[in-house]
Amino acid sequence: MSNPASQISAQLTTTKGLTPTPNWLSAFLTTQRPTTPLPALTQTACFRLLASDITTSLVTGSSTCFPQDAHNPNIKERRIFGPVAVQVLGVEDMSKSRWEQVEAIEALERGEGTKGREIIRVAATEEDDGTGFGVQKGGGPHKLLLQDADGRRLYGIELKGLEGVGLGMSIGCKMVLKSAVVARGVVLLERTSATVLGGKIEGLHKAWKENRKTELKAAIEANEQLA
Repeated sequence: MSNPASQISAQLTTTKGLTPTPNWLSAFLTTQRPTTPLPALTQTACFRLLASDITTSLVTGSSTCFPQDAHNPNIKERRIFGPVAVQVLGVEDMSKSRWEQVEAIEALERGEGTKGREIIRVAATEEDDGTGFGVQKGGGPHKLLLQDADGRRLYGIELKGLEGVGLGMSIGCKMVLKSAVVARGVVLLERTSATVLGGKIEGLHKAWKENRKTELKAAIEANEQLA
């Protein structure tokens, strides 16, 4: 196979908007059999990238990352053409109170979802990686904490429901932004400009899931003390 690294990189860039660094690709290829067909190598590389920290696995550049001043609230609006790959470091349902978010997290931990007002059991699926903490449908809009390959963080606000976005989505989940609008330092997430690729960073996901409920309860207690 002639230069599989460049072929895999080109395919992932074109189809997913993910461009792995040469070092990451080189390390990845050392774990694969030389006889593995290129399509299988590309698929495995994509899976590994979705589970990686993009600040160490993806190429950085002016066209693939947020501008340095993207968080500036004085800039009314700008368009980021990208594609910019980001990973989700936090999610909040802005339509729910803190207590409702705690209850939603606990329901997901029990493997429960909602259908109207009825509580139903939700089987672990490939979509939620078998964690029982899959994306909860409905609710929103959601606020996401997004991080690009350069480590720069911005909040994103869901303008309309996005497939794969919701309480219980995996932390470290990858998204790609194309021609997205950043308004006063906040990314406006729309179906035409934001695509959820999936994935999860195990360590970050576990820590966030454990800490989020504690943070919400602490905020509730603090407000009660002030009341």
